[in-house]
Amino acid sequence: MIELLASERCAVTALEIDRRLSSVGRASVYRTLERLEQLHLVQRVDIGGDAAGYERVDPEGHHHHLVCEQCGLLSPFASEALEQAIEAVSHRSEFTVAAHDVVLRGHCPDCTATA
Repeated sequence: MIELLASERCAVTALEIDRRLSSVGRASVYRTLERLEQLHLVQRVDIGGDAAGYERVDPEGHHHHLVCEQCGLLSPFASEALEQAIEAVSHRSEFTVAAHDVVLRGHCPDCTATA
């Protein structure tokens, strides 16, 4: 499961992991994800509805997510300007930001074209 998460460029759901790792039981997938999250080795990403994705924590940096509300496509993005804006808010508010994540919801180009 760790190798699978390490090979992904973005979050995958527990059900996707369960489907791809047929030798591992679904309960084990959920227990392992919970433990990896407690150890700060993976992070949970709310992708809408009752769904959550999980991805490895990258010590070199992180990215944020675009989620298509129609087809569920999850796309990573990084933005230095966004990181600077978050840092500026932290500085102005005198609030120490320990972590953050940004999920932008909308429609991917394919779903926009068919709408």
